[in-house]
Amino acid sequence: MPKNKEATFEESLNELEEIVQRLERGDVPLEEALEAFQKGMVLSKHCQDTLEKAEKSLTKMMSETNEEIPFEESEQA
Repeated sequence: MPKNKEATFEESLNELEEIVQRLERGDVPLEEALEAFQKGMVLSKHCQDTLEKAEKSLTKMMSETNEEIPFEESEQA
């Protein structure tokens, strides 16, 4: 992946899964395991941030006056 292009959620998740599988096998040298763990933490944060942003986007609705309102408030109205 090019350095100037941010990975998609799916790319990050796939790479994170690969790291977890490698670390679970237990045959990774310590230094490499530490680097992989650190990379995994960065990928995990990226995935979490992406999911939170998507959730915020999906839980908003437009009111009749074209104002964004949280989905929960629109259900109570």
